Amino acid sequence: MTKKEIALNAVEALKAEYPDALCSLTYSDPLQLLIATRLSAQCTDARVNIVTPALFDRFKTAEDFAAATPDEVAGYIKSCGLYKTKSRDIVAMAQMLCENYGGKVPGSIDELIKLPGIGRKTANLVCGDIFGQPGVVVVDTHCIRITRRLGLHRQTDQKKIEFELRKLLPGEESNDFCHRLVLHGRAVCTARTAKCESCCMKDFCRGAFKNDK
Repeated sequence: MTKKEIALNAVEALKAEYPDALCSLTYSDPLQLLIATRLSAQCTDARVNIVTPALFDRFKTAEDFAAATPDEVAGYIKSCGLYKTKSRDIVAMAQMLCENYGGKVPGSIDELIKLPGIGRKTANLVCGDIFGQPGVVVVDTHCIRITRRLGLHRQTDQKKIEFELRKLLPGEESNDFCHRLVLHGRAVCTARTAKCESCCMKDFCRGAFKNDK
C-alpha cells in the first residue's frame, strides 16, 4: 500500500470514528483562537480553556490587548506555563495587528507567521478553522506521532512534515483530519502506548503492533 493510499484510508477511518472534527480550544472569534493557540504551547488545551474566559472577558479586542502591559496579561495566564514569554508575545502581537492589519487577524499563513510568537502550526489552524482554507495541515505532537506511526513520513521537522502531508491528503479533508488526529492521539494512539488492538487504522497502519512505538 502506498503512502497516498494509507493517507486516504486514514482520512476515512478517522472520519467514521470521530464524525465531529472540532477544535478542542474554546473561542468565539479569530483573535481568541490566535491567542488561545499561542497559550497552548507546552500546555494542555483543557488548561487553556480554563484560563481564557477571564482573559477574554477583560480583553475583548486587539486594541484592548495592545494597550495592556505584559504583566497585566501575565496575571491571567500564569497557570499556562511560560507565561512571561506568552504575555509579551500576546501584547506585541496585538500591537502589530493594530498597526498593520487594522486590528483584524490576517487570513494567510505568510502574514500570520510575521506576528510575534506565531508559527506555522498556529497559522495553519487559524487559516483552516477561521478562514476555511483547503490544504492546511496543523502539525502538532499528535500529528507528528500518528502520521509517523502510519508510515506517512520519517521526518522530525514540523515544516517538512507539513509539506509532505499536504501532498498526501485531500485539501478539503486535511484540516479536519488534523483535528481527528488530536482526538485519536488522546484516546488510542497515545505517546506512551499505541493501543493497536482498538485502533480503527490497525489494518493499514505500518506501525501497528510493532514494539517501536
